[in-house]
Formats: sequence, C-alpha cells, structure tokens
Amino acid sequence: MRKPITGLKSLTILFLAGVLPLIIRQEYYQHLMILVLMWVIIGSSWNLLAGYTGQVSFGHAAFFGIGAYTAGILNTKLGLSPWWGILFGGWSAVILGVIIGYLCFRLRGPYFALATLASGEILRLIANNWVDFTEGMVGIMIIQTFSSKLPYFYIVFFIAAICVWTIHLVMNSKWGYYFISIREDQDAAESLGISATFYKNVSLMISAFFTGTVGAFYMNYMGFIDPGVVFSLHDISIQAILVGIIGGVATLWGPAVGALVMVVIQELFRTSLFGLGPSWISHGHALAFGILVVLTILYLSNGLVGDWNKIKKIFLRKTAREAS
Repeated sequence: MRKPITGLKSLTILFLAGVLPLIIRQEYYQHLMILVLMWVIIGSSWNLLAGYTGQVSFGHAAFFGIGAYTAGILNTKLGLSPWWGILFGGWSAVILGVIIGYLCFRLRGPYFALATLASGEILRLIANNWVDFTEGMVGIMIIQTFSSKLPYFYIVFFIAAICVWTIHLVMNSKWGYYFISIREDQDAAESLGISATFYKNVSLMISAFFTGTVGAFYMNYMGFIDPGVVFSLHDISIQAILVGIIGGVATLWGPAVGALVMVVIQELFRTSLFGLGPSWISHGHALAFGILVVLTILYLSNGLVGDWNKIKKIFLRKTAREAS
C-alpha cells in the first residue's frame, strides 16, 4: 500500500483549497472549483472500491443518481427541504449497494462490474418511465437555496474533506489491510479467515454512501436533474474511472489530481480552448480523455500521483542535460 500524503502537507492542501474561493471571486471559477470537489468525492469513492479493494465498478452513476433523486423527491413529493437529501441520499445508495453486493459478491469474475453497469441503466429506465414518482424525462426542478457559489463550495468542500479523511482512516485500519489482501489474492485472504464477501460489501457501502451524498448535493446545487444526466454511463460512471486512472489508482490524492485534470480539460474543450479554436473542438473532450488514458497506461501506469517520482526524475534529468 502506497504511503499517503499526511500531516502538514495534507493540512496545507486543505487550507489552500479552502481559501482559494475567497481569493478568486469570479463565480465561473468558483463553479469549476465546486465541480472539481464533486469529482474528488466520486473519484475517491470509486478508488476505494476498485483501486484498494479490487472490485471494479462501471455503474457509480447508479449511486450518484439515486442520491440525487432522493433529494429531489423529498422536496417535490414530501415537501421537505432538499438538503435532507445530503443525509438520506447516501443511505439510499448504501441500500442499493447492499442489494447489488449480496447478489454479486458471492460470485467470481466480472459479475459485479456487469451488475453495477446494469443497475445504472435499470434505474435510468425506471426514472424515465415512473412518471408519477420521478416526473420522467421532464426531470425534477427545485428552487436553489443560495444565490452565491460560496455556500455551495464550502458544503461540498466539507463533504470532500470528510470523504478523503474517512478513506485515509479506513485504509490505515485493519479494514484497509483486509481490502488490500482481497484485491491481491482473495483465496489467500479467505484462508487467513478474512470474509471476502463481508469486507467487499463494507467497501461498497462506504463508496456508495459518499457517491450518493454528492449526488444529493448535485440536486441542491444545480436545481434540476433528469434521468439522462444523473444516471449517465458516460458522464458519471466512465468519468469516475478516468479520474482514478489518470490521478492514480490506489493512492489517496490520486482522484483529487485526476479530478482537477479532468475538469480543466473538459472546460478547455467546452469553451473551444477559451474561444481561440474552431467550434467543433467543443465536441472533442471525449477523444482527449481517451488519448490521455492511453498515454497514462503506457507511460504512467500508476497515474500522476502513483508515478510522481518517475515524473520528477524525468524533469530533473532534462534540467541536468540543459545545465550541462
């Protein structure tokens, strides 16, 4: 298990991230910071399950979407504040995760990955067709609580900090060592008395909880959701995998770096490289992500954080050549 960044460095990172929106007051950039923090949570949650425990998920959109719809339905059907979804959205995702885990973790192979992929699509179809409950393709709209971006930033910043801190604690406890042992050799772990099914479910529940919680936050922040957005295979599930791979699988801060890279690249393409390129460039972000993933796998198999020492050596070698 790679040694995570801890202590003074972690506090420095948190402090700088916390004061950044007070320095950069433009709402556009504060919006990008909120998106980065959301992807830190989603990527870290996926990384706990796939990177540390070895259970690859292709359906984190299911947990994200059920959290978002929990917040929306609490408001539209029960008349409660959608902020209650921050509490109940995570637990709704946990219930879904327990069902998927119970059905799939007793089997070997790709069954869990296929089940998560299918669950996202099943929930999307249910949300599309159960119009009386979910409003169908029309979606759910709520009134946003705050007009400023700052409250939303600090709410998601707090959730992200709790998420990363929880994963750090878990991975430095006996649970973390059980997760690693299951990832490396499940048969050997079970021969030592570790219940692989139980601990895979524990990892899944933690991962689902934070993904569902940030889904509920998304409902409150954006004020609108529909099935195609929150249950999206490409925009949620696949991008969660890209965040993990680019930043560094099985590293504490890898998803944070991956989230920053992904949001920056996505925004560059969305704005056609800040208006300097032709308009067709705005549709090329998926191709750019694909190329970046291929290059990462070929040259930085452990991601930017996992292979940071290799990156430093390359730059130091280049600097030494230029100096000579």
